[in-house]
Order: sequence, then structure tokens, then C-alpha cells
Amino acid sequence: MATVRILLFVFCFAFANWPGLPGDSVVSNEPIVAIAQSQIGVKEATGNNDGVEVEAYLAATGLKKGEPWCAAFLSWVFKQAGYEQPVTGWSPALFPLARQVKVPAPGIVFGIYFPSLKRIAHCGIIEQVKGNFIFGIEGNTNLSGSREGNGVHRKLRHVKSIYRYADWISNNSKKKGDTQ
Repeated sequence: MATVRILLFVFCFAFANWPGLPGDSVVSNEPIVAIAQSQIGVKEATGNNDGVEVEAYLAATGLKKGEPWCAAFLSWVFKQAGYEQPVTGWSPALFPLARQVKVPAPGIVFGIYFPSLKRIAHCGIIEQVKGNFIFGIEGNTNLSGSREGNGVHRKLRHVKSIYRYADWISNNSKKKGDTQ
């Protein structure tokens, strides 16, 4: 049994850090995805929701050092791409009814529901969809997929593990300086 667990861990670790299967294209036309990808590997300085990059993510939403930062990370990514919204450090706020979509795609925000908290309590951005799996980029996670992690990681998740999807790119989202 221990051998099976070790092999499963090795497989998941290797798969979670690949952007796709051999021969797959991971290129997205979405700058949001490229910005999120550029942050993969960022780590907290001391494991206490801190560090130069983490504190920049938190500051993008008005949160202070030490606060959970998965939603703040996404807000920072959108801000870097020139979007005025979302601006929140509260993951459930990323899924208002007007932004919800059913189909996962690169650049779409996803939320994971935690029954113990009775709410969405972790989020990420979709990098790529492969069949029933998404490659997501998530802040404040770890290789095990925790919502209280230590960095920005690429994670492989089954679509059934995702509770909600939200589109903050289209659906009337405006970039700074847009006149539409």
C-alpha cells in the first residue's frame, strides 16, 4: 500500500508540474495566463503569507502581510494585465452570478468548495483544459493542493473537483483606458 501511495505521489508531482502532455500546445492568446505563468515558483519568505511578491499580491487588494492570498494573487494578475476588476482578497467574491460560466477555458477563474467552511475557499486560474482535467495556476497552495500553501504552483485538477467558474475577461470586463 505504501508503494502505491509513493508511486501515486510521484506521478501526481510530475504531472502537476507539466504544462501539458508531451506534444500538447500550452500556448494561450490570453495575457492573463502568461502573467500567472510568470509567477510559478514564487514562494513565501517564511511560510507565513509573506515575502516581497506575496505582499505585492496582498497589497493589490488592500490586504496586509499575513493574510491568505489565493484571491489576492488572481486580483494582482488581472491588475498586471490592465484590468480594473476583480479586486478582492475573498475567494467567494470572485464568483458573482453575472460572471459565472459553465465551460472551463484558459483565463477563466475557478473556485473550489470546502464543505467544512460551507463556501468557496480556494481559487486559481485555468491555464489549459485537457479532457476532464484542468491545469490551473494557484497562489497560496502547495504540491498537495492545500489552500494554505507556500507559493504559486501549477496544479492538475479534475473538472469535477471544481465548484464554479467565472469569466473576468469578457462579459463586460473593461481594461483601464478602454472606452467601450
